[in-house]
This record gives sequence, C-alpha cells and structure tokens, in this order.
Amino acid sequence: MHVPDGFFNAATSVSAGVVAAAGVAVCLRGARRELDDRTAPMAGLVAAFIFAVQMLNFPVAAGTSGHLLGGALAAILVGPYTGVLCMAVVLLVQGVFFADGGLTALGINITIMGIVTVLVGWGVFRLVTRLARGKGGVTAAAFLAALISVPAAAMVFSLFFWIGGTAPIEVSAVAAAMGGVHVLIGIGEAVITAVTVGSVLAVRPDLVYGARGLAKPLVLRGAAGEGTTVGQEEPVAAPGRLRPFLLGGIGVTLVLAGIVSFFASSSPDGLEAVAENKGFLDQKVDHLFGGWALADYGDVGGIPVGVAGIVGVGLVLLIAGVLAYAARGRNKIKV
Repeated sequence: MHVPDGFFNAATSVSAGVVAAAGVAVCLRGARRELDDRTAPMAGLVAAFIFAVQMLNFPVAAGTSGHLLGGALAAILVGPYTGVLCMAVVLLVQGVFFADGGLTALGINITIMGIVTVLVGWGVFRLVTRLARGKGGVTAAAFLAALISVPAAAMVFSLFFWIGGTAPIEVSAVAAAMGGVHVLIGIGEAVITAVTVGSVLAVRPDLVYGARGLAKPLVLRGAAGEGTTVGQEEPVAAPGRLRPFLLGGIGVTLVLAGIVSFFASSSPDGLEAVAENKGFLDQKVDHLFGGWALADYGDVGGIPVGVAGIVGVGLVLLIAGVLAYAARGRNKIKV
C-alpha cells in the first residue's frame, strides 16, 4: 500500500506529514518506557524483518498481489511506541533508497502504514488478550489484530483520498475497492503475523512485548512442603542469551530478502490494482530518486532483487538499531 507521489494534493500531503511527524515525536518519548537492552536490538531485527517480508508479494486475486504491512506485528513484538518507530524507519528507507512510496507521500505512508496499523493492531490485540489467555490466546490475538489492521489502513487511505485526492473519483467506489482487496491481503497479513509471533513465543516468549503479562505464579516451598504463591512478572520461560536469537533472526531475514524475494509475485499490489481499475493510476508522478541503482529493488540499476534486499536489510537494521538504542533511556537489564 505504498502511496506514490501525485495521488494527493499538496495540502493533504503536508497535513499528513505533520501528523506523521507528531506521531513519531510522541513515540520517541513513549518508546523510552518500552526499550531496554533486550528490546532495543529486537527493534532493529523486527524492522529489518518487516522490510524483508514486505518484499514478498503474495497473490490474493486474479492479477493482484499483497504484502505484509507489519504494524500489528511490530507492536506485538516490541511495543506500540517502538513499533511506530520501526515502521517509520522501514518506510523512510524504502522511500529514499528504493523509490518505493513517494517522497511527498512519506507522511501519508507513515500515517497509514505505520501509525494506523500499529494503533488498530495493538488495540485489537489488547482487547482479545483480555478475553483469551495463554500462548494460544496471544497467537489468536495476533491473527485478529493483523487481520483488522489492514482494511483499517485501507479505509484511512480512502478518507485521505476523499479529503485531497487528485482524481475526481467517487470516494465510495475507492473505499469499496480498497476495502475488498485489503480484506484479502489482511488474511495473508494475519497468517504471517500469527506464525511469526507464535514462533517467537515458542522459542523466547520473554522477547514478545505483548506476552509480558503471561506468567505462572512463583511458588516458594518451605521444608514442610507448604507453598506460598508470589506474583511473577517475567514470562514463563526464563530469559536466555540474546545473541543467538538475534543472529538466527538476522539469518532468517537475510534468506527472505536475499533468496525468497526472487519468488515474490510480480502482480500489482492492492493499491496499484485499485488505482488502475478506478482510473487514477495516471495521477502517479515519477519518483525523484527513481533513477537510482536500487530503485524498484534493483530493477532500475540491474541489481538482482536479492542483493538489493540484503542491502536494504542492512540499512534498516543499522538505522532502527541505532535509533532504538538512542531512545531507550536508562532502562537496562542483563541479557
């Protein structure tokens, strides 16, 4: 759903940019409460993973594809404030280095794909986990959070289009088309999110921010065998060394970006398909950096998509990691 330049007028683009900048500023402050020596490197890994998986377009209908947005996934793994920061870094790198998403539309993309998906995804996740407990409940909540976050983002796009779209198209037609295709994309998003969260829960539940309330009571037993129940805030599995998990996660991310990306669907994504069907695709303006070697993930410069993906993973990992460490405040734990 990367919005290109030209779909919205200047006033709407600037206004969305102000909203995005304010949102990121709030999240920079809020992330200080979420980030520590364990969450900060996870933030870099999560951002890089989302970048890699966003390259893997999957078919959702005849001639149409979709890809992960990732806001719900980021919020569940590293927290909502940090999740917005992760999404902002991903979208910034994509827009500047890969001409994926317009520069004038960067604020719109951060608002829709970053802030909206995180807020909606985290809200749904928290609601569901209050009703369904345990690891199964967390995984189910992740599925529903991701499923709902995608069409929610599509509806906010339609709202922006109604406010300042550059083509005279009925907003009801745009909303119906965007909602329909992004419900299908949301199913794919939900599967990817649930599988990812479930996999991390199985290996390192202490690294899932949204599962930090999962705990078994700690029972202290005396000599006579009597037990006293004491509250325990850490997840069920005891924290282990972080480095092996991070290296394994980076390895998986590089495989996705460097190898699996060759097999991604080449069909237009949901937004592009809707724009073509509804007649406003010609409003798209050429990207200022569209001639760069990495533009369109290497297609412009003749670079193999896998190589471009690995470069992108490195950039996102570095920028998001440095930002997370800088924003973590004084929260420190042993890892």
